[in-house]
Amino acid sequence: MDDAMTAGTISITGAGGDRIEAYYAGPSSGDRLGGVVLIHHMPGYDRWSKEVARRFAADGYHVVLPNLYSREAPGADPDDAAAVARARGGVPDERLVGDVGAAAAHLRGLPSSNGKVAVIGHCSGGRQAVLAGCNLDLQGVVDCYGAYVIGTPAADFPVRAGGLEDQLGNLSCPLLGLFGAEDSYPSPEQVAELDRLLTEHGKEHELHSYDGAGHAFFCADRPSYRPKQAVDGYAKIADFFTRTIGDS
Repeated sequence: MDDAMTAGTISITGAGGDRIEAYYAGPSSGDRLGGVVLIHHMPGYDRWSKEVARRFAADGYHVVLPNLYSREAPGADPDDAAAVARARGGVPDERLVGDVGAAAAHLRGLPSSNGKVAVIGHCSGGRQAVLAGCNLDLQGVVDCYGAYVIGTPAADFPVRAGGLEDQLGNLSCPLLGLFGAEDSYPSPEQVAELDRLLTEHGKEHELHSYDGAGHAFFCADRPSYRPKQAVDGYAKIADFFTRTIGDS
């Protein structure tokens, strides 16, 4: 098996015609590959996010990770860029949809694309992945502990992130949700409400909550990391990608 990989910084035309930075990772060879848009977590376009992109590339997918903070803090360190973006209220929903749509178009335009694209996000990116799935033609959405898919943050919350309850009926594709049972954002009650609404709308979905895990349990660079739960979660993601964007 040839496991050679190509990875590095690229530029794509995002929302509003803006050129934004992105990270691409994908197999150096292969035929008819699915695409993954990876939405980074609130801490930003960091080393861990790029490691996740390479992980999915090693699984046989083209991956694009857009730097959502490119406009606010071009060239800044991830922590600094995230702070600037939070101070400005976060990434506007309309712009997020445009940037993800641009990343999906880039993936579908690759010569070896099979035309199928899924989106996955962690933390704030989980909510944004669901938002994208409700506004774009995609083949799969993976929500990793996305806060405020359900519910609305308090008035003093630094990021504008209203609930998506009224958009779930527009979800274009199957959804996989992976959550920590000890998380507060989203809480188990919010996960249950998401399940109820998706069922009510007749949307294909599977939601899993892990005992012993809170927020950010996938993130190997943080104390919240839970390896057992992350390993199982990655296995579920692999199965989901095979079903939704695999070349079959």
